[in-house]
Amino acid sequence: MSPELVSILVLVVVFVIATTRSVNMGALAFAAAFGVGTLVADLDADGIFAGFPGDLFVVLVGVTYLFAIARANGTTDWLVHAAVRLVRGRVALIPWVMFALTGALTAIGAVSPAAVAIVAPIALSFATRYSISPLLMGTMVVHGAQAGGFSPISIYGSIVNGIVEREHLPGSEVGLFLASLIANLLIAAVLFTVLGGRKLWARGSVPVHGEDSAGRDGDAEGDGTPSNGTANAGTGPAGTDTEGAGTTGTTPAAGAAGTAPTAVATRPDRDAGSVGGATRLTPARTATLVALVALVVAVLGFDLDAGLTAVSLAVVLSTAWPDDSRGAVGEIAWSTVLLICGVLTYVGVLEEMGTITWAGEGVGGIGVPLLAALLLCYIGAVVSAFASSVGIMGALIPLAVPFLAQGEIGAAGMVAALAVSATVVDVSPFSTNGALVLAAAPDVDRERFFRQLMVYGGIVVAAVPALAWLVLVVPGFG
Repeated sequence: MSPELVSILVLVVVFVIATTRSVNMGALAFAAAFGVGTLVADLDADGIFAGFPGDLFVVLVGVTYLFAIARANGTTDWLVHAAVRLVRGRVALIPWVMFALTGALTAIGAVSPAAVAIVAPIALSFATRYSISPLLMGTMVVHGAQAGGFSPISIYGSIVNGIVEREHLPGSEVGLFLASLIANLLIAAVLFTVLGGRKLWARGSVPVHGEDSAGRDGDAEGDGTPSNGTANAGTGPAGTDTEGAGTTGTTPAAGAAGTAPTAVATRPDRDAGSVGGATRLTPARTATLVALVALVVAVLGFDLDAGLTAVSLAVVLSTAWPDDSRGAVGEIAWSTVLLICGVLTYVGVLEEMGTITWAGEGVGGIGVPLLAALLLCYIGAVVSAFASSVGIMGALIPLAVPFLAQGEIGAAGMVAALAVSATVVDVSPFSTNGALVLAAAPDVDRERFFRQLMVYGGIVVAAVPALAWLVLVVPGFG
């Protein structure tokens, strides 16, 4: 048995044990990386740790630390109020606002994980407060980021178009952008319909101003909107409830009526900044908002690292207001950090020992171009669910050159199919974007939310490459 095949079988065993024994998959993956790297790939510790995602570790820790402070001092409550006012109380529009916001950020040049890191914590805080499915809100943010990710001036678009030019392949910058935009927009529409969007529309508008004497939002329209700064009292551990194949944004008690359950009284530490029916700005909240704006400017305007910037801003806020941020370090999603870093370290071992290249070259040698194109789309999707999307495209596009040169496959369509297949799967909890969504979700059962993201990511991996191949490759575009 070849070393490459052994490494793939070990990965399957890791998944099986983690699923059946409820062991943290990251810890298993670290052990697998040590075993396979030492016994099969003949790597030393430095070679194994070369795959450790240090940058992602800092991003996960920094962003969740900063937004834990924002939740503790009530800044996220203020942002939720602002979002409700922006859409005139139509909660159903908020997922689409988040989709459009992340899409706009990536389209103008933001790296996809940076856009998700900025938007996801705010979006998921809103989801918790108004009993919107966190799966719906999180996936809308990720698909929004990918929808704008291949504009001609975006990071992903520039990289892929550069690879196409370097390999002397015919391409279409606008076609690549539209393929990703339309694919993610259609997926978002399906998600919105399946994961409770219809009930959100039926709920109508929520009151933007006014609270009752118990500290709850006014219930002018009888919708029982949750109160300031608290998760909905009726939500389950993950804040969701299943409806058929999907997850809805309402709880069992409220699902039949399509409304949010009755709210509980707000916590005293978060009521202190409320006046006149609206959450007001305190010095700590103002400083936190400035820090969030500084994070956006630093990442998008000056290309600074999102994780290091977030940690630095969090330290400044903690120093100025230690009482508000005393428990923030404990709210960092450490189990998620272990999970993601462990799996990606093992993937790094696979890359170091050539397993991914071995699989790609094996597919590229198939004599049927259409079949080879389909398998390359699937390899791009599967590997990208655990690794860098752009890195995978950079490896797979050159592998496609030999059979593209035969003229039986349209180059522009093939590149677009690879781009869609390799990025739409970033909803996987093992990818950077999926990990950020998992880490950013407040007041949820993270193990349950992880399983939801993993199942949804599996559905995307299974379905989207075939659809992209059928729509973009089989007709022979380009």
